Amino acid sequence: MALSKEELKAAILDKAMTAPKPQLYVKDFYKCDPETKPRGIKNAANELVKEGKMDFWSSGSTTMYAAKGRAKDEENR
Repeated sequence: MALSKEELKAAILDKAMTAPKPQLYVKDFYKCDPETKPRGIKNAANELVKEGKMDFWSSGSTTMYAAKGRAKDEENR
C-alpha cells in the first residue's frame, strides 16, 4: 500500500537529511515508496520546496533537491 502524501513527504525529507550527499536527484527519492509513481514523488518533493523545508540546487546543467541548509554553495568554494 502506498504511503499517504504526508508520510511520503516525511520519508523524502528524512532521506534528504540523512543521505551522504547533500544534493539529490528526484530519482534518488523513488525508493522512499516504490508504490508511488515518479510523478507523485516529484510533486511531494516540490511541495517540500514550497513549504521551505527543501531547496532546489542547480549545478548549471541539472536541478537537484537538497534539505534546507545542507546544499553546498558552489560560489563559496
